[in-house]
Amino acid sequence: MKTILTGLRPTGNLHLGHYFGAGKNYLKMQDDYDFYLEIADVQALTDNFDNPDKVRKNVYEITKDLLAIGLDPHKVHIFIQSKIPQIAELTVFYSNLVTVSRLQRNPTVKTEIAQKKELFGNNGESITYGFLGYPVSQAADITTFDGELVPVGDDQLPLLEQCREIVRKFNSIYGETLKEPTQVLSTTTRVKGLDGNDKMGKSLGNAIYLVDDEETIRKKIMGALTDTNKIKKDDPANPDVCMVYYYHKLVNKEANTTKVCSECQKGTRGCVQCKKELIEAMNNFLKPIQEQRKYYDEHPEVVDQILKEGTSQALQKAQEQMSKIKKAMKIDY
Repeated sequence: MKTILTGLRPTGNLHLGHYFGAGKNYLKMQDDYDFYLEIADVQALTDNFDNPDKVRKNVYEITKDLLAIGLDPHKVHIFIQSKIPQIAELTVFYSNLVTVSRLQRNPTVKTEIAQKKELFGNNGESITYGFLGYPVSQAADITTFDGELVPVGDDQLPLLEQCREIVRKFNSIYGETLKEPTQVLSTTTRVKGLDGNDKMGKSLGNAIYLVDDEETIRKKIMGALTDTNKIKKDDPANPDVCMVYYYHKLVNKEANTTKVCSECQKGTRGCVQCKKELIEAMNNFLKPIQEQRKYYDEHPEVVDQILKEGTSQALQKAQEQMSKIKKAMKIDY
């Protein structure tokens, strides 16, 4: 079986964007690959270094979310990044193989640096060494487990290419030791936010989380963006610019979605009615996930054991890989 490596930063609970953009693909892959899923707490600390309690709490929160959507710990090795010292060790080795200027040219890094400059307004003086170097850490994540396939979105492709460059550089110096990973692109487009933003995210305040209760979902959906040109209840509208219809297509039955679209275009459907129907459909969609998650909320010892076993399996793989790498580097004293 080929090895897949992917990771999630524990900075908050999973939302619909995570589920449709990544989670559903994980469920398909877990039967066919040697699957390692990293809870990347070290990478989360690159911009949460002053809030370690948040990161620690979310290691468990995100693990419960993953188990609730159906990931099988007997098929997927769910592990904690900081418990695998080989990743940090390999990050140091790789730091000699990539220049600062190359990291600064990485499109993903450039975008995030620009966002930080805009946020803090200090010409990038808040950018840490750890933040700038996280593509190197990601290369270590992947190659520590001899990852052949990496599920990514389009925005992550520059990071994966950086990894491939590091692998080629390493192999050119130390001999053919590492595998160049290949991307597995998500077949699902990025899920938009409730406000129409192309990205759903915690920082944008436009996300529906898998753990949201009925009242929270009601408030969020009632405030969702609709066609701004629809003034009165019986005005015809364009469902393609309405986020309520957008979410109907995600979580409602196809027959219901067709009806919503037709009535919206004819002006026989009011926005309040449409939102109420979406609230019901959303709660029905999330109910089985939340019921499964309740079990793990009530049995934290089960979550602890799953992480312990997954981390133990990952550590064994990492030790084997590092032995091979150190032999190639002539430092297997």
